Amino acid sequence: MAENFVATIHRPPHLFRMEEAEYYKMAGVEDRMWYYRSLHGHCHRLLRQRCGTGPCDLLDAGCGSGGLIRRLQGLEPAWRITGLDVSPLACTLARRRCRAPVVEGSVTGLPFAGAAFDAIVSADVLYELDEPAAALREFHRCLRPGGWIVVNVPAYRWLWSYHDVAVRSKHRFMRQEVADLLTAAGFAMEVNTHWNALPFPLIVAKRKLFRKAGDTSDVKLYPAPVEAGFRGLMAVEHAWLRLGGRWAWGSSILAVGQKLEGRAAYHD
Repeated sequence: MAENFVATIHRPPHLFRMEEAEYYKMAGVEDRMWYYRSLHGHCHRLLRQRCGTGPCDLLDAGCGSGGLIRRLQGLEPAWRITGLDVSPLACTLARRRCRAPVVEGSVTGLPFAGAAFDAIVSADVLYELDEPAAALREFHRCLRPGGWIVVNVPAYRWLWSYHDVAVRSKHRFMRQEVADLLTAAGFAMEVNTHWNALPFPLIVAKRKLFRKAGDTSDVKLYPAPVEAGFRGLMAVEHAWLRLGGRWAWGSSILAVGQKLEGRAAYHD
C-alpha cells in the first residue's frame, strides 16, 4: 500500500482535477519544502509556548494532507491531536500519513461539542472561505476557556496571482483585518505578525513580474541550493520571532488569540 501511495503522489498533476492535484502535490513535498517546514515550525513553537509538553487536546482545523499533524506528533507525543478537513481526498491522505483521528467536516460547522479542545491551529485555511468569521466563531465555541487559536493566512490583496487561483483562494488579508476578525470572534489578540519577510521581494517578482502562462501553484520542491537558501532566510526569521520581534511585511500573516473566560463572540 505504501508503494502505491508514493506512486500516486508522484503522478503527473494533469491526471487529476485541479483541487486533487494540489492535495497530492502538498502530500508529496510538505515534509521537505522550505515553506511548509517553516510554517509547521512556527505553529509548533507558538503552540508549545502555550500548551507545554504535557497532555493537550489539539485540533488541526483544515489539516489538508496531514503534514502538520505528522510534524507535531513527532515532536509532542503527549498531545492528543485530531485532524479535520472538508475534502474527502485530504482526509484519506492525512489518515495514511499520520496516526491521528481525522474527521471529514467543515471549519464553519465543526462536528465537535463545545469546549472540546485546549488549542486549535488552522494553517492556510481561512483564505478559502466565503465567511472566515464563521469559522473563527466555531473555533471559539470549541475551545475551552483559556484555550488558544493559531492561524496563518496569506497577506496583501494586491499580491493575488496564479498561485491563488490554483489553491482556490478567495481572499488575501491585511494584518488589521486579521486582528479585527479574531477580536470579533471573542479572542484576545496576543500575536499578529507578518512572516516570509526576507524572501518577500523574490515572491513578488515571481508572481507579478516573471509569471508565465500555465503557471500553477508554487507548491513544489526547488533545487537543493534554492531550498537551502530559503531555509537559511527562514532560520533568521524564526530567530527574530523567538526573541519577541515582529515582521511588518511579508507574504503571510501569523496570529495567536486566546479565549478568555466570559468573552463571547460578536454576532451581527
